[in-house]
Amino acid sequence: MEEVLIMAGQLILGLSLLVGLHELGHLLAARMFGMRVEQYFIGFPPRVFSFKKGDTEYGLGAIPLGGYVKISGMIDESLDTAQMKAEPQPYEFRAKPAWQRLIVMLGGIIVNVIVGIIIFVAITYKNGNTYLPASEAKYGIVAHDLAKQIGLRTGDKIVKINGKEFKDFNDIRSTDVFLNDNSYYTVERNGKLEDIYVPNDFIDKLADKKSAGPFIEPIQPFKVGELVPDQPAVKAGLKTGDVITAINGKPVRFYHEFGEIAKPLKNQNLALSINRAGQPVTLNVKTTAEGTIGFYPEFLLKTVTEEYTFGEALSVGTQRAFGVVYDNIKGFGKIFRGDVSPSKALSGPIGIAQNLFGGVWVWDRFWTVTGLLSMALAFMNALPIPALDGGHATILMYEIVSGRKPSDRFLEAAQKVGMVILLGLMAFAIFNDVFKAVF
Repeated sequence: MEEVLIMAGQLILGLSLLVGLHELGHLLAARMFGMRVEQYFIGFPPRVFSFKKGDTEYGLGAIPLGGYVKISGMIDESLDTAQMKAEPQPYEFRAKPAWQRLIVMLGGIIVNVIVGIIIFVAITYKNGNTYLPASEAKYGIVAHDLAKQIGLRTGDKIVKINGKEFKDFNDIRSTDVFLNDNSYYTVERNGKLEDIYVPNDFIDKLADKKSAGPFIEPIQPFKVGELVPDQPAVKAGLKTGDVITAINGKPVRFYHEFGEIAKPLKNQNLALSINRAGQPVTLNVKTTAEGTIGFYPEFLLKTVTEEYTFGEALSVGTQRAFGVVYDNIKGFGKIFRGDVSPSKALSGPIGIAQNLFGGVWVWDRFWTVTGLLSMALAFMNALPIPALDGGHATILMYEIVSGRKPSDRFLEAAQKVGMVILLGLMAFAIFNDVFKAVF
């Protein structure tokens, strides 16, 4: 229950911040051009509370999945067409030049992009970039079931990705591999080089959270790290810093070997051969029902941390922010080409809370996910769908280019169609989240 509350709390706080700033972008742009803003709400009705200052009512809705700004003289989600029958007033949206109305409609998207960039730049400047150099993964990879399906094997050394050398081991699992077409790894196997191709629909399998499992990990030498209280390892006398060299006489050098031997031996006694500060020690320990003994490994491959100046962080953070947009574009391309199932790729609020925020509140992760969502929100709102900012902007661009303003009747019909599409997508996403969680 506590994890659910933490996930919900992070989602509500993150979305409320982003939606509030998005709608603030519309409000400020409208005010800049002398338009009257009647309402500014975070959340959808029913209303929790509100207050009025000047011409604007500010409030909070009970459903924290969006928000809205009502600008006088604009056909929007409220579908308030009575106002449109009267003569246009100088302070109304419809009375302003098309280029001003376009800036107002893009105001929310612009703010979300700025917020996303600020978050990514700040995180990059604060944390730098910690990674495992590809050259450090000298023992090769652990190929799990998904990796084996495309022809990779444990012990392979990946030397190139799409024909290019790489420095960060995590590039093996990057979106550049899974969202691009005809990606391939060049591996060194038994002294020979071989190309292993990644199917274009492979990301569909990775997106299946129920059956995907892990993909690739580096082969890691290890020693015993933190011990879990009241678990068999503590009771047997295992200590932090111990090096496990064998289980029941079978040699163990790497962590995946420990798991392969111990995992099947559930509720069984193990004889652990230990190297403790150069001295051999033998311990007898009984595994749990899950085949574990209760310790966290300390991996011995050395990671590298790159620190950035503010100028460098500004460049790297901005690239990371726009990388989210680029990945969204490539992801939609995969969906439209049929390489990815929409039911696996698309998530609603439940899926976002579970898969991105998680059940433990970690501020770095919270801000990283919030930055990602800010850029994703900007991209989604830019889509030329009626009722979204991108839909309004598309119509305004038509007006600017053609010199002809669409009728209020057309705008009202487009708004209704857009709302049906958006409500349908929201219902699909929520139902899909529930279906994946239950089944």
